Amino acid sequence: MYSAVMVAIPEDRKRMTLLGAPLWARACTVAAGPVFNFILSFLIFGAILFFRGQPTDPLTIDTLVDLPPAYEVALQPGDEILAINGTPAPELEDFDAFVRDLPTEQVLDYRVLRDGVEVTVEGPYPYPPHILGLSPRSAAMDVNLRVGDVITAVDNAPIHTFDALRTAVADADGKPLQLDVWRNGTEMEFVLAPKRVDLPQPDGSFETRWLIGISGGLFFDAATERGGVGQSLVYGVEQTYFIVRSSLSGLYNMITGAISSCNLSGPIGIAQTSSAMASQGAQSFIYFIAVLSTAVGLLNLFPIPVLDVWHLVFHAYEAVTGKPPSDRALRVLMGVGLTLLLSLMVFALGNDLFCP
Repeated sequence: MYSAVMVAIPEDRKRMTLLGAPLWARACTVAAGPVFNFILSFLIFGAILFFRGQPTDPLTIDTLVDLPPAYEVALQPGDEILAINGTPAPELEDFDAFVRDLPTEQVLDYRVLRDGVEVTVEGPYPYPPHILGLSPRSAAMDVNLRVGDVITAVDNAPIHTFDALRTAVADADGKPLQLDVWRNGTEMEFVLAPKRVDLPQPDGSFETRWLIGISGGLFFDAATERGGVGQSLVYGVEQTYFIVRSSLSGLYNMITGAISSCNLSGPIGIAQTSSAMASQGAQSFIYFIAVLSTAVGLLNLFPIPVLDVWHLVFHAYEAVTGKPPSDRALRVLMGVGLTLLLSLMVFALGNDLFCP
């Protein structure tokens, strides 16, 4: 195959083809695909952090989230949070742990610095059951919950903290829940059933939990400051590495049966996820592009003939022996590779169609 193609190419044009290029040029061309995928990923992740910025320390209110009238919010944009319920607020890196020790009351006392003067005002628990983000193909998205919704009750039991919502979902153990939701001044009801989800952990393992697919946040948007270029690029590399490690760990755990094989999505699932992320705004969609680029780069490194990494193996063989693999060997390996790749695609498509 290789020799037949080369014979058909005029001598003065062989250097302009991939087969006629020097070995180093062919190897660089093949490697450029997955390398660019990873470069694009960490550049996008870094750019998101750079332009979005990071919350300032001490924590300062930029804009307030729209909450139901039952929430007492006497804080104002520009307030610098000094203490909550008499306890001094820590640095940002310790803020989440600090909040967990606060009493889960609907109204708390906030000591803030406002226009250079310390004042004490009332405000809600820092993390109300407010929807900041929706997971694609989740129970919440299936019933058309939206970013900005505030969940006021679960099965007629009032809640006012995101932790209370999380506990109610976990205790339901997959049973349907009735959610009372406040949306732009309108009270609404939704019924949904949590889904079992395998979540990657920092150590590379997975935890299976019942989730409805929403994420929450503070009752305000914090003032931010733009990070440096170096810091943003480091963040981009760390995010790309995390996705690669989580993907490999997920694949291993699916093969061993530790988690469901339904975690593998095909073209339909990717399209649905893309649409869901786009509906949440440009930043979410761009973030998904970076994740997808990482996944494509990683896929091309899988040990399956016809993918980029095997072309590099062929080039390495040629560098050692001084000649390319035989046409027969290439045909066999390419046939095996295409079979494996098509089988993987059919399996993933089956997951899209039949997995819950």
